[in-house]
Amino acid sequence: MIYLDNAATTRPSEGALARAQHYLTECYYNPSALYGGGAEAARLLGEARAFLLSRIADPARFSLTFTSCGTEADNQAIFSAARRGNAVTTAGEHAAVSESFKELKNRGVEPRFAPLHKDGSVDEEALLRLVDEKTTLVSVIHVSNETGAVNDIASLARRVKERAPRALFMSDGVQAYGKIPFRLSKDIDLYTVSAHKIGGLKGTGALIRNKSYAGLCAHLHGGGQEGGLRSGTENVFGIACFYYAAQEKFASLEADAARLKGYRERLWEALDKERFVRLSPADGSPCILTVSAPGTRGETVQRMLWDRGVAVGTGSACNSKKPHSRVLEACGYENNVLDGVLRVSLCPSNTEEEVLFAAEKLNEAVRSFGG
Repeated sequence: MIYLDNAATTRPSEGALARAQHYLTECYYNPSALYGGGAEAARLLGEARAFLLSRIADPARFSLTFTSCGTEADNQAIFSAARRGNAVTTAGEHAAVSESFKELKNRGVEPRFAPLHKDGSVDEEALLRLVDEKTTLVSVIHVSNETGAVNDIASLARRVKERAPRALFMSDGVQAYGKIPFRLSKDIDLYTVSAHKIGGLKGTGALIRNKSYAGLCAHLHGGGQEGGLRSGTENVFGIACFYYAAQEKFASLEADAARLKGYRERLWEALDKERFVRLSPADGSPCILTVSAPGTRGETVQRMLWDRGVAVGTGSACNSKKPHSRVLEACGYENNVLDGVLRVSLCPSNTEEEVLFAAEKLNEAVRSFGG
């Protein structure tokens, strides 16, 4: 099976699993325990925390709290930061953010949603017009999980702070971390990441916080782990896998990004332009190519491809029970385009041969509809 749905989840890295096995079967101790085994587990947490943070941020300015996933990190950030006034986000957020913003209304905070451009990026000027003196939080996804569009969060964070100096700025970085080169700027207050998008395991994520923001609240109470911000015995094995998978990703991140961008473009070149339209921008994530085959049903083509040995997505797996992607609807596409959406998402282990085979099978499947 050629797996090209890496934006949904990735295959766990065999190397990371092998290295982390020690913390599953031998050093399985509670990292809060005071004896030697506990101290060894705690040291691993410290090493992992330092590495994962340092790849994208200055450890002198930012800190990292481990969570169970990106969704938990998003929820903790949003419900800590948005407690009054209004909160601004985009119509292109992952469900972990968009649903949390809807919940804010029940908590007395007005949610505001900025429109999108056709490629899935936020309309920056429209977003800034929603920011005022009562805005307490602005959240903008870094890389769209639907189209791969990359938002310039450093510039947006700076412009938000110029307009509303007290507002906090957060970004869901799940589709960016370990996939595109970047560093967090001083104007970004909160940033969320997830292990299973880069070869780690499901069940591990992290919330990165600018130390200038002291208002982050615990949403799980208990033993006071993670500096009191996330109680519960840490998932040492999962964190070790995250750490080692990230080491692999960041060791060749720029070269992999350039190579995958080339594969993405080869895939698009090989698709039948009479059958497919491109939704992803050319300057988006090198890992994501979202297309549509108008006149087909994306989920039907998806199943046909599976039978032909290729796995692709039809958009966010978190929205798979809905007829159309709400994000792509917000981009302004008509129903015939929305019906036929397919998302191909790459990882560094994919090869050019796999991509070209997938293109062949995509063309074959869509042409079988006739017309």
